[in-house]
Amino acid sequence: MKRSLAIALSLAISLGLFTSLTACSQSGQSPNKNKADAGEVAKVIAEAQKMSNAELFKKAAEELDGKTMNGIGNSSRGKTAAEGFIKELSKIKSGFSGKIAWSQPKNNSIFEALTADINGNTKTYSMTLIQDGNQIKSKMFDTGLLLNYIPHDFAQAKGVDLEASTKPFMALQTLIKVFMINNQGKTVVKNFWDFVAKDSKPMFMGVNSEPIGKNFLYMLTSEKYSDLVKAAFDKLSAEQKSYFEPTVKAMEKEAKELGLKAKNAAYGLAWVKLWCNQYNEVTDDGPICKKLVSKSAAGETGLLVYSKLRSVEESDESSVNHVNIASYQDGYVGIGGYGYKHYLMIPKTSPLPWTACAFISYMTTSKDGFKAWGKDIGGYSPNPACNQDHSKDGEKDGKTVFAAKNDRGYDWWLKQGQLVIEDPTYCAEVSPVMSDVIDGWTKK
Repeated sequence: MKRSLAIALSLAISLGLFTSLTACSQSGQSPNKNKADAGEVAKVIAEAQKMSNAELFKKAAEELDGKTMNGIGNSSRGKTAAEGFIKELSKIKSGFSGKIAWSQPKNNSIFEALTADINGNTKTYSMTLIQDGNQIKSKMFDTGLLLNYIPHDFAQAKGVDLEASTKPFMALQTLIKVFMINNQGKTVVKNFWDFVAKDSKPMFMGVNSEPIGKNFLYMLTSEKYSDLVKAAFDKLSAEQKSYFEPTVKAMEKEAKELGLKAKNAAYGLAWVKLWCNQYNEVTDDGPICKKLVSKSAAGETGLLVYSKLRSVEESDESSVNHVNIASYQDGYVGIGGYGYKHYLMIPKTSPLPWTACAFISYMTTSKDGFKAWGKDIGGYSPNPACNQDHSKDGEKDGKTVFAAKNDRGYDWWLKQGQLVIEDPTYCAEVSPVMSDVIDGWTKK
């Protein structure tokens, strides 16, 4: 019953049928005009959400045959998934000749590319795989440029948390950035606050070169996660507390001025300020990983994408065994990392909406469809049937060789690992008041 209500709610949002839109118009407020007149694509989405994969794939095979669907995404792996999807459609229609062209814009320009396409005359893109829930909500979803679609077979899948995976929009996966420590020195990190202790300089991508990092910092001021920051603070020694307390005290006033409502927002804000003041900015997670696993980086720390460990070339100088995953350590207290999402959405001007819906359903309802992402540690589909077991990725011949590669899985990270999960609604709410503050603290 809950699934049916969730799907019905999504349809209402996509089609703009909420009476509040009319009420806003009558009261002189500005309603979401795009959503109120969502058009043919929204109608297709409404029909597609009632269809099984078998029915939907047949529609897509008819629509795409002899044509090319253009997709755009933050992950290049969409191209690999598209190849598998085309094979599925080829089984349905004899002589099928449809194609999918996939593009990955650089430097976070996907928002500009999509907006220009939707508002322009070309109407090129049929679907997108996009990250940064803050910008998606404020620039693309609230404006009605991108529509949410929840596949029927996904909604019916066993073990799917429909609320967490589709609100405010459909997620392909959660990827995690985790705190790592080079174990070749004498550095000991047993508490979340150790990453902002005196002289600590963790490696991290700049908050404006990759905005999802900024979203992580926003989330630390929310009710749930500021409580976790406070709980970790309470576990510190008296000497450690005395170092951080002046910053926490100063942030009590700052939190009120910013309008932050969480009881322990000052603790989250204090951690954010110290982090921004002293992290070591690196251009990308790849270079962070390369340096962190080297002997020469003894004692250094970083927050980076977990799956980067897959590309480490083992040598005397560099090894996965040169790093510890902070939250895998016995006795570690507090937040172990950050989970952000890749979302699957459909432009309101999608030229091939049936194909877009079918492709999204393929990626979220089958192990083959998710394989391009699921083959690595640190990436988790909200549909348990799509995930692969990576708990023994660090083993060889039954023995653990690289302990850091033994992924304990999404459920473990969510609970024991105290993973911070991006909430687009919260990020969009606080970013107007927090963004400039964080930028000011980050200036070195």
